[in-house]
Amino acid sequence: MSTSTVASNHRRDFILPLVIIGALFFIFGFITWANSQLIPYLKVACELTTTQSLYVTSAFFAAYFIMALPSSFILKKTGYKKGMSLGLLVMAIGALLFIPAAQSRSYPIFLAGLFVIGTGLALLQTASNPYVTVLGPIESAAQRISIMGICNKVAGILAVFVLGGIVLKDVDAFNAKLIGLTADAKAVELDALAARVINPYVTIAIVLTILAVIIYFINLPEIREEEDTIDTAHPKAHSSIFQFPHLILGALAIFFYVGVEVISYDTFAGFGESLGYPLEQASKFASYTGYGLLLGYVLGIICIPKVISQQKALVASTLLSIVLVLFSMFVGGEPAIVCFALLGFSNAVLWPAIWPLALDGLGKFTKIGAALLIMGIVGGAVLPPLYGKVSEIIGSKQTGYILMIPCYLFILYYSVIGYKAGKK
Repeated sequence: MSTSTVASNHRRDFILPLVIIGALFFIFGFITWANSQLIPYLKVACELTTTQSLYVTSAFFAAYFIMALPSSFILKKTGYKKGMSLGLLVMAIGALLFIPAAQSRSYPIFLAGLFVIGTGLALLQTASNPYVTVLGPIESAAQRISIMGICNKVAGILAVFVLGGIVLKDVDAFNAKLIGLTADAKAVELDALAARVINPYVTIAIVLTILAVIIYFINLPEIREEEDTIDTAHPKAHSSIFQFPHLILGALAIFFYVGVEVISYDTFAGFGESLGYPLEQASKFASYTGYGLLLGYVLGIICIPKVISQQKALVASTLLSIVLVLFSMFVGGEPAIVCFALLGFSNAVLWPAIWPLALDGLGKFTKIGAALLIMGIVGGAVLPPLYGKVSEIIGSKQTGYILMIPCYLFILYYSVIGYKAGKK
């Protein structure tokens, strides 16, 4: 058999796993970007302040930090396939919690449901991201993760329109109607608004359960990263995950990246409203971020690593992000919206590039290393509410985006220096 035939067969062996992981990334995107619609929706339905409404991101992304390490231990027992199936079932349970949350219009129960969903996603992400990274050459890992990112962001755009079209339909007229109502009449209207979320999340729970069953019974090969990616140059040089400083710094880079990306789409509706756009229109602005991300992923697939390396793409994208944030802060109207939406484009390569740089050379520590990177996703729990508090103190949602600058500066440091830490 010729070398080209062997390579072709090898690539075909990876097609089905990549399709399955692509479906999971679609689920990640829909569930995660649904939060951009839940934030303004719950702000109205549960009568919250801006900062309180951003606790949606805290409950959701805190689960990643708390559950990432337990997820790595679960994966050691179950393997990738069964772990993914279990994660989907946990997410389905979290989605079903939206039923009592909506019926009682209880914000804490909504947050509990989001935490459970985040718990399932932590398990899925801990399994799927390293799976894609090691399912082929490390040099093209960013390319494969970019393909997964397209699946993720297409789903995110759909979430903005599908869920937003259900729960935020006629929301500006609804808010105007509430002003003249008595307390009892207002409660009735808010209860009806809260009930809008039940059918979408019941549907989500059913889909997640079906996918869990399919993945459990399908033939999905295990990846033995202990054998396939072992650091042959220094096979006994490391005895602890904390002996890889480039990984620890990579987890911090993920922390700041996820935080600024979540800010870029979950606060977009509020930003647009602060610039004078109606909330129902502004609630769709997050989809513009999604389009920018899609464009960035496609460009990444074409250019990485043929035209530009993962590391250089990370440097260029981070610099562009800093420029776009500054423009978003100091211009007004449509130009500010365009610049903020373009953060989707500049952010697109950050996640795909940080992962392989951080996991490079971990060998048998790949699963636990992936768990540490997943823990970094807690940035999405910490930074958006911090942005909300900063913008309230400053008195401007637009100027509050100054918080994003030091975050990007750390990512820039990692892209230039940090990724080499501890490597010889």
